[in-house]
Amino acid sequence: MRLFPISFLTLALSITGGSLLSGHATANTVAITAAEQLYQPQPAQMQPQLAATGEHRVGVTSLGITNPAQLNLLTQQKQDREMLLELWYPAEKTLPTGALAPQATYDNVTKSHQPFSIQANALRDAKAKTGQNYPLVVLSHGYVGYRTLMFYLAEHLASHGYVVAAIDHPQSTNAEVDAIKAPYAGFPATLYHRSRDQQFVLSYFREHPKALEGVINTDAAAVIGYSMGGYGAINTVGGCFNFTEQSVQAFTGSKDQATNAALKQLLNSCAGGQYPKTLDQLKVDPAWKAAIAIAPWGGQHKLFSADALAAIKVPMLYFAGDQDDVSGYEGMQWLYNQTGRQGSNSKYMLTYHNARHNIAPHPAPAVARQNKMDFGHYHDASWSAQSINDINKHFALAMLDCHVKAISAQCEYLKLAPTPNDAAAKATENSSGWLGFPARYDTGLSWQYQLQK
Repeated sequence: MRLFPISFLTLALSITGGSLLSGHATANTVAITAAEQLYQPQPAQMQPQLAATGEHRVGVTSLGITNPAQLNLLTQQKQDREMLLELWYPAEKTLPTGALAPQATYDNVTKSHQPFSIQANALRDAKAKTGQNYPLVVLSHGYVGYRTLMFYLAEHLASHGYVVAAIDHPQSTNAEVDAIKAPYAGFPATLYHRSRDQQFVLSYFREHPKALEGVINTDAAAVIGYSMGGYGAINTVGGCFNFTEQSVQAFTGSKDQATNAALKQLLNSCAGGQYPKTLDQLKVDPAWKAAIAIAPWGGQHKLFSADALAAIKVPMLYFAGDQDDVSGYEGMQWLYNQTGRQGSNSKYMLTYHNARHNIAPHPAPAVARQNKMDFGHYHDASWSAQSINDINKHFALAMLDCHVKAISAQCEYLKLAPTPNDAAAKATENSSGWLGFPARYDTGLSWQYQLQK
């Protein structure tokens, strides 16, 4: 039985130009150059306190997982959805064989499919550090992106005692999408699958308790998403979608009324693919203890149910640039305002003033500086990526330590005045008005929060 009229298949082929690239394909066969070090050393006294590396050595490994019999919107058929994960975790310095583990690199391609290699601060395939369990963090990139786009955050959290699983979302990666000829080829699939992918990763490790030597705690988890990953993260913790036929047409290109009605039904799901008749029937996975949405897309189009946002109980942290021209600052402010608006959760929002959308990626690799499209995937005109990355590390760790590990002292880093200057009277010679921020290096930021009632 067809879910959509034939016209949707015709539309799909026109969007994709006939097909998506292979997940391992690139448009350029130039050999990858030596691995780059993207970060410059700087005094620790000039960084936010919680940006400091933790006590654990970090290992990294790749893992392929399969979510069976998932709907392919383009073919209208069920097929296995294969995902490649990158896992970061507290590690020993050796491989399981006893040999020293090698330093890892992260190899990928830019939007125009130029290959690059980044030097990691993690050991490839090192033995996991056993003796305790570590909470799981699911890390989700935007459209388009790749699983190591926020490697700095993954390494940082792993050094502080978390296991981070970052997803290469199928039909949504730099390598798969032809950003010149068919830039939106994978967007309908992204709208449908993003939350499902995030929830499946948590479910996978719950069903495979011996993975990574059995050190993953799936009873306490967090989801972190950037852009479309943030769109998914909000849904994963209970922010049900609220597509209309008009928004379906706008974001899929379909002009067929029957197709749009069918897509509307499919897209308006909750928490990893649920379709509850009422919010009381919605069952958010109780393992989710925190969610971080970085520049989340969708609020500017009101693609979420305001009632569902109001009922979210999972603590939420939003990061936003007030000049974001992709997700729209007003849309992100709307998301924050609606989330738990009746006091059902603790919520926080950090604003980067004068920043646009690129407040999550690692700094641009050298090859990305060769053209506007590639460089524009990383660069912000007002902020350095390294500064943003350090601030993200600080607040993400505070959020997860507070709400996932329930370390009450870490919650103090989240109880801040609207700006550091508003708390200037509390500042000392070496610290700002915000706990953990150095004096003179705390400008351009503002903060909102509301604790659970």
